[in-house]
Amino acid sequence: MLKRGGMSLHTVPTFAKLIGCLLPSRHYLVFANPTPQALAGITEAAGQGKLVPAIGRVVPLGASAGAINAAYFAADPTRAGADGLEKLWCALRRRDVFPLNLRSVLGLLLRRDYLVGSHALRNLLERHLPYRRLEEAAIPIHIVASDMLSGNEVLLSSGSVIEAVLASTAIPGVFPPVQIDERLLVDGGVANNTPISTAIKLGATRIIVLPTGFACALKQVPKGAIGRAMHALNLLVSRQLVHDAERLAGSHIELRIVPSVCPLETSPYDYSTADTLIAQAKARTQQWLEEGGLDRVVVPMQLHEHHH
Repeated sequence: MLKRGGMSLHTVPTFAKLIGCLLPSRHYLVFANPTPQALAGITEAAGQGKLVPAIGRVVPLGASAGAINAAYFAADPTRAGADGLEKLWCALRRRDVFPLNLRSVLGLLLRRDYLVGSHALRNLLERHLPYRRLEEAAIPIHIVASDMLSGNEVLLSSGSVIEAVLASTAIPGVFPPVQIDERLLVDGGVANNTPISTAIKLGATRIIVLPTGFACALKQVPKGAIGRAMHALNLLVSRQLVHDAERLAGSHIELRIVPSVCPLETSPYDYSTADTLIAQAKARTQQWLEEGGLDRVVVPMQLHEHHH
């Protein structure tokens, strides 16, 4: 690990992924989005197993809900930190992130331009992140957000970690945008939910993608506007990942993708199965590593459109 001296949960926005990118001197771990519980399992398996020891020094890069996990991972990139991340997601409930109540309804009636405030998520971050500025993390960290006006990607590498994560997770219409400097920022997934291209721009030449899958075994469409929106985004991001993998095929970038949890019948808006998702993701990741997944060039079938 590179030391510097002196939200899913399967319930947060889009599709959660962990990507390790080999740079000339370090690897990037890119956390995207929407199954943070499963991502916690992947992170724990990676920290305890062969991935982190194999790649050596790492730098987390987070987008959308993945920004939450990236920030937590950067605070303590060890097995103890992974254990803590698992406990955090297992204890989390929907109201801890989406506190829908009478105030939310009144806000809509008063023509507020977002559904719920970010105060609950802010409180969660302040309780669990032991550092306050990105440059104070145990290892370097980058957060990806999107410029609300232009839609361009914004890379945040210094400044308030709380504001950076709130900006990266600000689903348009659900959470309020976050102003940093002169720009209003929203969910990093708008510009680049799986920021493989960002890692490449930073110098990555080998990328290890660990997607957490999409709800391929749902029996019916999720209920509620937020649940349906998240499911749709989940499908969109999964297809985009396949597109990125096919685009990079044959290039100088070495791309590796671990098979995701499948079949998956948990809605992205369901917080009740975190422990199960974590266990499944951890087992899948460990199996993939033991079978030599780091040495194989394959786009797992779990990422392609399919049903059960």
